[in-house]
Amino acid sequence: MTDLILTPNINRADDFYAELLAAHEGLSKDDSDALNARLILILANHIGDREVLSQAVNAAGLPE
Repeated sequence: MTDLILTPNINRADDFYAELLAAHEGLSKDDSDALNARLILILANHIGDREVLSQAVNAAGLPE
């Protein structure tokens, strides 16, 4: 079993965040939501580990 990584783990995180914001720039709310959905599915497919994906869904749904 692989555990979901919840600590910072993105190389050049600020650059990625800027790239993500730029991808949404000028989009309508619906188009922005669609982009997010496609990105989630692409990354979920890349991860591939069903247990890790379930951990991510649970982590995202829990209030801090």
